[in-house]
Amino acid sequence: MGVLEDIFGFITSGSIGGLPPIVVMIIPLVIGLIVGYLVHKMLKIAIIAAIILVVVSYFGFFGLSLVSLKDLSDKYGPIAVQYGVLFMGMLPLGIGLIVGFIIGFIFS
Repeated sequence: MGVLEDIFGFITSGSIGGLPPIVVMIIPLVIGLIVGYLVHKMLKIAIIAAIILVVVSYFGFFGLSLVSLKDLSDKYGPIAVQYGVLFMGMLPLGIGLIVGFIIGFIFS
């Protein structure tokens, strides 16, 4: 019980950069809720756009090759991973963001 009291005491007292710790923990949760909601809504549009892109590529109006996609992934993949690791680097804030994203994605 001592650990739980210490955690609860930290959350309810003190400040992090002038803000109460509970506010610092809630902000990523709210951001995750918003991002999860928007991703869920935009996923339908992305699927339709991908189907249109494949059909247009099949008929030859747009050149889509696996080599060009591999070049793009080789060029921008490590940068995306680096920013993802940086974004999720702070564990308590990352967990709140992930939980908010899942809740926002499911309940949208």
